[in-house]
Amino acid sequence: MKKNQPKQLTLLLSLFALLSVFYFTTGFTVVGHRGDPINAPEETFQSFDTAFSEGANYVELDLHRSQDGVLVISHDRNLQRVTGQGVIVSQMPFGQLQKLHSANGEPIHSLDELFAHYQNQPNTKFLLETKKTKSGNPKDMEALITAAVKKYHMENRVMIHSFSLESLRQMQTLLPNVPRIFIVGSLKRINFDALQYVTGINISSELVTPQLVDQLHYLGKQVYIWDEMTEKQQSWNKIVNLPIDGVVTNYPAVGASYQQSKDDARIRNIDEAVTLVSNHRVPTYENPYRTELTQAPLKPFQIVKATQVVNLGAQTYYQIGENRFVSADALNNADDLLYNINYLNKTLRLKPETSMQVAYHSPLYPQQTSGLIFPNQNYRIQAVRRIANTLWFKLASGWIQGDKVLVDFNNQGHNNDFALNLFLHEHNDQRPNNVDLLASLPSLTHLKVSTAKKQSSTVSQQLTSFCPSSQMSTILYPLTTNLNIKG
Repeated sequence: MKKNQPKQLTLLLSLFALLSVFYFTTGFTVVGHRGDPINAPEETFQSFDTAFSEGANYVELDLHRSQDGVLVISHDRNLQRVTGQGVIVSQMPFGQLQKLHSANGEPIHSLDELFAHYQNQPNTKFLLETKKTKSGNPKDMEALITAAVKKYHMENRVMIHSFSLESLRQMQTLLPNVPRIFIVGSLKRINFDALQYVTGINISSELVTPQLVDQLHYLGKQVYIWDEMTEKQQSWNKIVNLPIDGVVTNYPAVGASYQQSKDDARIRNIDEAVTLVSNHRVPTYENPYRTELTQAPLKPFQIVKATQVVNLGAQTYYQIGENRFVSADALNNADDLLYNINYLNKTLRLKPETSMQVAYHSPLYPQQTSGLIFPNQNYRIQAVRRIANTLWFKLASGWIQGDKVLVDFNNQGHNNDFALNLFLHEHNDQRPNNVDLLASLPSLTHLKVSTAKKQSSTVSQQLTSFCPSSQMSTILYPLTTNLNIKG
């Protein structure tokens, strides 16, 4: 937050922080800033056509009033920069202004010419900026816009934005159903007096924060972001993470690409402490849509706060910091860490009588296969994921569901009692169904009767029975399936 943030807004931000508002949006509108000014002269039909062809939903343009009352499309009041002629728009009739040309040979256009040109292209839409002096001139700009909009029936194809709150107040009266967006370069300008006249706020990219967006959404206002002509394409890599409604950008093609990716995503907010249960670090990303943009890796067992879930195709990501995302495959609730870590780096094999199994690319989407798991072979567990009450294990070939395997704890630094204790300490209906009790056979022969009595009489009898090792697999495996003891 900036130092000059007004007290009124500070109180507003504090209030909504306490309310824990969870407003959310996925899609956003791409507005080509002056069309596509990178690939064509700004605010020409060529620039507008380029932006629309690249996927822009709207193009943004600026309006000045000529000496004879025509609305002229130009960002600058002086046309020197775009035409090479030092002419002031307001000091010359439009007939003379039309004789001036942009670098591509197009003449200076009027708003009426724009609407006539695109009238029969219903997918072309326009964000009009009213250029006003500090004294509010020209006084009739809003009436001229209204007349042109109604003449060409563009009410559903335009939005108005302006630095002038008075201009937007007039547009509220003249075209109440047309969206009105207040452009701000300072948080001081956002107050309740301003909000009553507008449907949205267009905030400088240097000021916007996720919290500010959420708070304005709570007040029912849309949030757009704008940047200067010095906007860098790389800024999109962070902008896309914000829950904004639109961006006025010099890079409409990049915006449209991110728009499509975000439209395809399912996003929700969460508040959960999670941790990576894996034997190696995993990469994190600046956003979940371009995974080549890596951040510092996440270390195993590091507890982080997840604030957002992004489901994108067959992959889920957690947001674990500002502009930092990580695959959710091996991230578990932090409360389960001490339990899940017991399985890490252990060996497993398929259960007896289980045929060859497929491994999956992700435990969260067990459709895309990544390899095969064969009977009578041992595999090392590289990562663990608990989903509800089901454990998944990551092997070199991919993920497998825990109820299809038996995990051997015996020769991995644990004493013989470990696997049995892990199994017995849970209630019958919550016991792990993947503990290899046969591998802990030595502990079964020394199991105290007092411990066994805590189980059902049938369980006690069978656990304390001794039998030849040749018969143990036929006794212990049915025991764990037939007596309501999963395993």
